[in-house]
Amino acid sequence: MKFEKHFPTEQLRPYIKYFVVSENELENEYKVFPSSGMVLGFQYRGQLETLKDNTKCKLATAGITGITDGYKIFKSSADIGTILVYFTEIGFAHFASHPANELFNLSLSLDAVFDKNSVAEVEEKIVTATSDKNRIKVVEQFLISQLKDLETDKLIVEAVKLIYQSNGTIRIKELSDKLFISQSPFEKRFRKVVGTTAKKFASIVRFNTVLDNLNKTKTLTEICYENNFFDQAHFIKDFKQFTGDTPENFKRFL
Repeated sequence: MKFEKHFPTEQLRPYIKYFVVSENELENEYKVFPSSGMVLGFQYRGQLETLKDNTKCKLATAGITGITDGYKIFKSSADIGTILVYFTEIGFAHFASHPANELFNLSLSLDAVFDKNSVAEVEEKIVTATSDKNRIKVVEQFLISQLKDLETDKLIVEAVKLIYQSNGTIRIKELSDKLFISQSPFEKRFRKVVGTTAKKFASIVRFNTVLDNLNKTKTLTEICYENNFFDQAHFIKDFKQFTGDTPENFKRFL
């Protein structure tokens, strides 16, 4: 199995965290937990599908997944090869005409967002490329060709920063007060750029902080209260929504 990170050129760095080249010779079923940015993928061999309530849904060989507020189960065929593009929190907005929140909880074919012929051309080039370096170069060229001349919304960048600084525990009213903007226009701008509400985004950041803490020697009670959960019941409910499991069971398998 291969899962290798590659970092983007300077021009793409404000919008792309990193690329991943993922390959697996064996068929594989796995869970993906909510993350704070959108992910774009190109399969250059093999097939990927999602599983939900015993229903399989084949994914397009070029697709994009919006921010989600729950886990997803994926199943890959044997001998799969994928290039994944992990956007920064504000990154997607600089490439697409669609508001980012229109992709919330969805996995779509890439030609629903970008020109069909351009996507087909990229797919063809990736399949015929002879190395990981060349495949990533093809994807980078595609992204640069789609990059829009937009000014970054500095207020939303600052909002994201404040949410991370609080590990997702900041209240949205406090956030909008700190940014000197009323809540309604702030929420609208945040959803459009980031892809979900500020409250849901903060809960994803908090969840990922909890995941990091599970590897440490802290008790579940300590983790619960350090991350501003009202009580254990709320903590368990949120955790199950994001992982499909209780914190106690999850910790056992770490």
